[in-house]
Amino acid sequence: MRKLSVTVISGIALALSGAATMAHADTTIGVAGPMTGELAQFGEQLRRGAEQAVADYNAKGGIGGQKIVIDKEDDACDPKQAVAVANKLVGAGVKFVDGHFCSGSSIPASAVYAEENVIAMTPASTNPKLTEDAAAKGWKNVFRTCGRDDAQGIVAGNYLAEHFKDKKVAILDDKSPYGAGLARETQKNFEAKGGKPTIVDQITAGEKDYSALVGKLKAAGIDVIYLGGYHPEAGLIIRQAWEQGFKPQLISADALVTDEFWKISGPAGEGVLMTFPPDPQAIPENAAIVKEFKDASYTPEGYTLYSYAVIQVFAQAVKTAGGFDNAKLEAAIHGHSFDTVVGKITYDDKGDVVHPVYVFYQWHDGKYAEIK
Repeated sequence: MRKLSVTVISGIALALSGAATMAHADTTIGVAGPMTGELAQFGEQLRRGAEQAVADYNAKGGIGGQKIVIDKEDDACDPKQAVAVANKLVGAGVKFVDGHFCSGSSIPASAVYAEENVIAMTPASTNPKLTEDAAAKGWKNVFRTCGRDDAQGIVAGNYLAEHFKDKKVAILDDKSPYGAGLARETQKNFEAKGGKPTIVDQITAGEKDYSALVGKLKAAGIDVIYLGGYHPEAGLIIRQAWEQGFKPQLISADALVTDEFWKISGPAGEGVLMTFPPDPQAIPENAAIVKEFKDASYTPEGYTLYSYAVIQVFAQAVKTAGGFDNAKLEAAIHGHSFDTVVGKITYDDKGDVVHPVYVFYQWHDGKYAEIK
């Protein structure tokens, strides 16, 4: 065997040392959501928001002195797949997770992140159970940048009572943690204001034919349908209602904030109402960031900028904590305020945003806009 000189050996050692340094120069974070399937538009919103934020931070040197790499995972808004994704991400050593989208994914996945002490911050899961359960179990690693269904349900329930108390109202949900939770909160507040639903029922998500349901609602003379659920079912129900010559007012929520709704509903989507926070695209200070997205031929609708905000919170918390220690990061987020693209947000002890705001939007000619 040929002997290596001391110079060569030293060179190899230095090269290996440099490689090791480079291997640890990046910090990986996870982005989890429905990257495939009927709700893939929302997964794209989360991915696009996170990718743009990371690109912007990396262009300035990264976060905490390290470049950020994204590990993107598809949970298909399925609880079992979400748990598998969470295990995969913590196994990969991610420092932080931007996700998940569906409450039915975030809730079971949160147990994995809590066990492994990884911070998970959802841009979009609104079911109160997510943070309520975490707080009850003493978990400090669960956060959300959006509001909760009990806040959204107050706005929706009050609106129903103010505008449709004397009309025949049907309250439907798709049985999911998101849809059912939102419908119950809306119903509770509608009834607290003196409203009384004519029909309270559930649908099965994923079906393609809701003609029997539509026929039932039409026969009952329903004036208003409130749906706790996602855009594919909302679009089909209102389209199939119009096909039967039945044109009720459809009201839903933040799961309709995608242009895909109109692609399904067609002209039947005209006048549909939904609740969502004030559009962060309209904030003047966001003009340059919005332009970045649009220059890439993408409109940052829905939860895109909320996902961007998640990365902003992470970056500011890392600066406050002086690094990536999770206990210090948790302490840096709870009870503190952050400047983000969705405005200044403050987190309470449960990991929820303090004083979330919801407003109404209306669909018109294939686009939605806030009702002023």
